[in-house]
Amino acid sequence: MNKLRLGVNIDHVATIRNARGGLYPDPIRAALIASEAGADGITAHLREDRRHIIDEDIGRLIGAIQLPVNMEMAATEEMVAIALKHRPHAACIVPERREEVTTEGGLNAARQHNHLKPLIARLADAGIRVSLFIEPDPRQVEAALDLGAPVVEFHTGRYAHSEGEAQAAELRRIADAAALAAKNGIEPHAGHGLTFDNVTPIAAIPQIAELNIGHFLIGEAIFEGLGPVVARMRAMMDEAR
Repeated sequence: MNKLRLGVNIDHVATIRNARGGLYPDPIRAALIASEAGADGITAHLREDRRHIIDEDIGRLIGAIQLPVNMEMAATEEMVAIALKHRPHAACIVPERREEVTTEGGLNAARQHNHLKPLIARLADAGIRVSLFIEPDPRQVEAALDLGAPVVEFHTGRYAHSEGEAQAAELRRIADAAALAAKNGIEPHAGHGLTFDNVTPIAAIPQIAELNIGHFLIGEAIFEGLGPVVARMRAMMDEAR
């Protein structure tokens, strides 16, 4: 079975840095530590309000690490221009509202076809691998196929924040959506709310190629250190496979 990749999101190292307005802690240093500990890629979300990652971080990150960089971004002209300037390995298009604390759900790709189609084409023409952060819903997978997105990332927030039968139902939904995506030639990823306690069932879904995990890893790093935390997540994902 193919190795399941781990993308480590470094946003909240930047959140801590920005709380004081200085240079520390440096999210680029976090990316380097994650790389040494077994991460397969680094994810950074450049938000409209620059609440954590800032423009300079994207350029520094791409220049400093050997791993693929996945830039999460809203579907706006401003973010497309930044992506085209820096040329990250991948760009994950996410829904974004200024008032939200974190991303609250998947992109409604089915309703935004006319807006997303040319945007995806421009990124793809620049050699950037586009993914769409969507709910594990057949309609959204079909929309991603129609839009020509080679990758989808399934929002696992509902799974992560539910229990018992509700969680089991969400797991089935994610597994079914991953199978549908893979059947249609789209590479499925997953992320949001994943922890040591809930990652194993998601990691065991054979079609999923990558998990993107951030907030939990940075939080646990306060107690155990980022390297050991990333290494433990890497080991759990490998064991699940």
